[in-house]
Amino acid sequence: MEKFRIEGPVVLKGSVEISGAKNAILPLMAASILMDTPVAFTFVPKVMDVFTMKELLERLGAHVEWTGNGTILIDPTTIDNPLAPYDIVKKMRASIYVLGPLLMKFGKAEVSLPGGCAFGPRPVNFHLEGLKKLGADIKLEHGYIKARLKKPRGAQIVFDKKSVGATIHLMMTASLIPEETILRNAALEPEVVQVANFLKRAGVKIYGEGTDTIVINGIKKLNQVEATKVIPDRIEAGTFAVAAYMTGGEVEIKNCIPEHISPTIEKLEESGADIVVDGERLVIKKRKGKIKPLFIYTQPFPGFPTDMQAQFMAMLSVADGTSTIKEGIYPDRFLHAFELIRLGADIKVEDGTAIINGVPRLTGAPVMASDLRASASLVLAGLIAEGTTIIDRIYHLDRGYEDFEHKLNSLGAKIERFHG
Repeated sequence: MEKFRIEGPVVLKGSVEISGAKNAILPLMAASILMDTPVAFTFVPKVMDVFTMKELLERLGAHVEWTGNGTILIDPTTIDNPLAPYDIVKKMRASIYVLGPLLMKFGKAEVSLPGGCAFGPRPVNFHLEGLKKLGADIKLEHGYIKARLKKPRGAQIVFDKKSVGATIHLMMTASLIPEETILRNAALEPEVVQVANFLKRAGVKIYGEGTDTIVINGIKKLNQVEATKVIPDRIEAGTFAVAAYMTGGEVEIKNCIPEHISPTIEKLEESGADIVVDGERLVIKKRKGKIKPLFIYTQPFPGFPTDMQAQFMAMLSVADGTSTIKEGIYPDRFLHAFELIRLGADIKVEDGTAIINGVPRLTGAPVMASDLRASASLVLAGLIAEGTTIIDRIYHLDRGYEDFEHKLNSLGAKIERFHG
């Protein structure tokens, strides 16, 4: 199994370019099932989740190929198998996105219950209840979601709580129902907006994307679209911003959309960071003082993202004072805290809240990653820890960060990947 060996502490400096957003390309790839013509996506990150989605589409019968630097071409016209098997779906929760499009294409579909990151309950019930309102008959048997759709219909769907995945999934499905569908309490994330814009370019009439009410007037057949450029990964951009600030270096972050990471920027500035925003680039200036403690409450966009919580915890573990992180999305998403403690952090977790008492320094130790963002937080901690940090199970990291260690090493990190 591959591991990271990190020598610290280091001070990052230089320039880094952000990759395309994993959480945007995965639903876009699933949306290609709805098309009757080939579709191309550019600025696609070469991360494991994208390769898993490619494998899933190929198993369904699609022809998928990388045609150049970060460009992927999908021909959905050869799809002939509405079964998404367990051996692929278990690797990635985003596999659920193919269910609705397959239903619209075949009138039936079988998709294994999904896998992915291991933190707390992340039910697919919002997806399934929404599909039922659109006319689907759904039952769970032998670990599979078995669905049929004889007479699709428009509907008004009110989410009990905001769900990025369910919002995107039902928006995609409703795009081929020639009636009006309204999604209320919808997610506002930039990835939702990108998928909506893709469908609009294909002829679907969608209003309100980026707000909590989205109206979809579907059509019978989607139009051919030109190549779609994937938006930059806002979580990767935020991760590098935190890494730069906590190591005390000066780093230019290129190809990011500052509005997409404004909560991250605001919290970094509150903790003392000097950040220059210039178009689609950020410059994290060299830190002059100590890291100030923070209160963070994770919420759906445009609130502070749960996917940045672990990285901030690593930073706040050496802040000058006591910080509080309250997890408003996944109350059990704190497994990384116990690994940070192994590095010397002083953290207490109770009832969905972490109390972080800043310490003067961290020291290297063997640790184990539990999920994608936890992996990133341990890498960041390893950058400032004195001595050698060994991180096990870095396959989590490979699911969502493209060339992570190479990008960090180009900024001055000392990270080695090895088998052990």
